[in-house]
Amino acid sequence: MADRKTGILPDRDIFALIESGALKLTEDMAERQLQPASLDLRLGKTAYRVRASFLPGPEATVEDKLHRLVLHEIDLTKGAVLETGCVYIVPLLESLALPDDISASANPKSSTGRLDIFTRVMVNRGPEFDKIPAGYRGPLWMEVSPRTFPIVVRTGSRLSQIRFRTGQAILSETELQALHDAETLVAADRPNISDGGIGLSVDLRGETDAPIGYRAKHHTGLVDVDKPNAYERVDYWEPLPKNRFGELVLDPDEFYILVSREAVHVPPHHAAEMTPFDPLVGEFRVHYAGFFDPGFGHSHAGGTGARAVLEVRSHEVPFILEHGQIVGRLVYEHMKGLPDALYGQDLASNYQGQGLKLSKHFRV
Repeated sequence: MADRKTGILPDRDIFALIESGALKLTEDMAERQLQPASLDLRLGKTAYRVRASFLPGPEATVEDKLHRLVLHEIDLTKGAVLETGCVYIVPLLESLALPDDISASANPKSSTGRLDIFTRVMVNRGPEFDKIPAGYRGPLWMEVSPRTFPIVVRTGSRLSQIRFRTGQAILSETELQALHDAETLVAADRPNISDGGIGLSVDLRGETDAPIGYRAKHHTGLVDVDKPNAYERVDYWEPLPKNRFGELVLDPDEFYILVSREAVHVPPHHAAEMTPFDPLVGEFRVHYAGFFDPGFGHSHAGGTGARAVLEVRSHEVPFILEHGQIVGRLVYEHMKGLPDALYGQDLASNYQGQGLKLSKHFRV
């Protein structure tokens, strides 16, 4: 299939942005930093603890606001602890000089969301988080706020990722239905296609005696974001057994890891994003890290049966979640071209073919 005029840029086009100077790296590209449809963003040398989250707005730079809001600076070059409940602003090792026809967006990496680390990318004079307008020239900044576990980060740690696009490439509901009929995007007899996306529901029945999910413990030890398979699950997570009603009461301000009932498939010429919160389905937020690379769940990339892990936090009041309840929607976009490597294929993809799974930091 020939490259489209619009769509999300694949890996080889992102590399071309680096070679042209439109995407600038302060340090050489790290191993596996380039993904099929995105680039991992790396923390710089300093974190600034600030009084509160903020947006620069259309009339100010991030530096303008930092001068007024910063409490103290933290050196990240040798590693440092970021505490829960605090807000940090970190300049990144990447910056942009985008052409006028290329925009970008960012979101937390999967492991970041599963650790309940709230991250958002900002740009100078930006009116929105995680949105970079076409033609933007300047530095990138990341807001980092650990919600559940205190974390250790350092210069080069990767908590978020950025993807680039030309034009508008979101599939219409008609296109989405046709793609599902041809490729089976979610394993459902009657897919719920509405509001521009395809519905995903939660699995609260599970298999045999296995847990249906996990609830994060409070007052735990540190988690070093750069150390996979380093921590005992029992020290950080409480397993949730299923009950005869197939339901789960979400307590306010608790953090849960759950899994979708349906397997998810992202064909190679497409990417998908889960809407993080839909007020029509309940007072909770689902999936901080909502981007699915081309090839996620694709059988030829080893992903048959890959389900979506759901990072869930309730708001304000207790909420009863029931088995099979729709908790979010997947919005699909066209890729501008086929990536050189699919998710799970020739890559160290931690979550291909997954079911219920904690982040890579915890031992199975």
